[in-house]
Amino acid sequence: MTIQEIKQRTKNSAPHYFSADTLRFFNQKLTDFKVKKLNETEYLIYAPSYWDGRLMGKSMQIFDTITNDLKDASFVDADLLD
Repeated sequence: MTIQEIKQRTKNSAPHYFSADTLRFFNQKLTDFKVKKLNETEYLIYAPSYWDGRLMGKSMQIFDTITNDLKDASFVDADLLD
């Protein structure tokens, strides 16, 4: 599963998450996102997020392949991600 596939599959359920305006606001590019398979139906997606040129943390969501929804990933320890 690639980030491009996830963007396409979430265009109805989360149309603003990967919009050009949102990515620009957090100084991100689609290619900044990494995808990590969690299990048969879920993938963790994450990318560094910046504000005013400073790293704020990571944008993280879980993509559900059954519903095509993005779900909260705040329980994931961002420091453990590469």
